[in-house]
Amino acid sequence: MMAGQSRSSNSLVVPQASAALDQMKYEVAQELGIQIPQDGYYGYMATRDTGALGGYITRKLVQIAEQQLAGSNIRH
Repeated sequence: MMAGQSRSSNSLVVPQASAALDQMKYEVAQELGIQIPQDGYYGYMATRDTGALGGYITRKLVQIAEQQLAGSNIRH
């Protein structure tokens, strides 16, 4: 890589996390009542739905990270 170039923002630092993220995507979609296309093409989905999926997944990931950083001692 040349100086100033960065990796794609879509590449995972830990490749093994891909399966866990994929599972989370399906769980979140089910919770939100959003149908994920069987062929994996998201071009026909409403932007609102894909944004809701991404936002909800991000919130869940942040919550998980906060719990791990706090040693799972967060009180709800």
